[in-house]
Amino acid sequence: MNRPEDGGRNEGAPLIEVRSIDKKYRRGSEEIHVLQGLNLTVNAGEFLAFMGPSGSGKTTLLNLLGGLDKPAAGTVSIGGEEITRLSGSRLAAWRARHVGFIFQLYNLIPVLTAYQNVELPLLLTRLTRQRRHRQVATALELVGLSDRARHYPRQLSGGQEQRVAIARAMVTDPTLLLCDEPTGDLDRASADEILDLLVRLAEEFGKTVLIVTHDPRAACRARRVLHLEKGALVEAEQEGPDR
Repeated sequence: MNRPEDGGRNEGAPLIEVRSIDKKYRRGSEEIHVLQGLNLTVNAGEFLAFMGPSGSGKTTLLNLLGGLDKPAAGTVSIGGEEITRLSGSRLAAWRARHVGFIFQLYNLIPVLTAYQNVELPLLLTRLTRQRRHRQVATALELVGLSDRARHYPRQLSGGQEQRVAIARAMVTDPTLLLCDEPTGDLDRASADEILDLLVRLAEEFGKTVLIVTHDPRAACRARRVLHLEKGALVEAEQEGPDR
């Protein structure tokens, strides 16, 4: 994984710029507005948490930022590129290069080892086998699981499985990490380990980390917390230790 040249955070320049996005779904004859005129700016190297009740649009927003979905109106720009204008194939290529996804339920393939699970995103690239090996080894070392490379998911704890998932998200050295309830299925000790790792990825490696969570203890580890209310974002008062 590449660190910023100054060895610290890379905040200052906006990485994500969301302008006036709307998103709505149809449920039978009913039209449901999930996001309405939403604006958001996120600087490079920022650790940001989204909170809000179920159904408030947190995951929908994360999917829009990751190029998994498109808004009904408005624009999403990442690193100066307006991804809402990209075709399906170009968007898939952009997503593979720039976004690492981390989910609540890990989504590991049970018949593959930790090493093989982490290697999966690299199989879609033109990297040599030797280069893939170096990047997988680096990612597993980063999450503290070099000694579990040949273990299968069933041989790992929940916290270890999530660390494998983080290594898989990081192995391509993406621009940003999008995390949907990454600690929701973990006990407190394992959750704290995962949060420590996400903080380190932001602070030491300059990664931009966006996390959706219901857990205030997870949210307080972020630099900034935003609440989704009635389709719009509201800045929250931060509590807990100053990070």
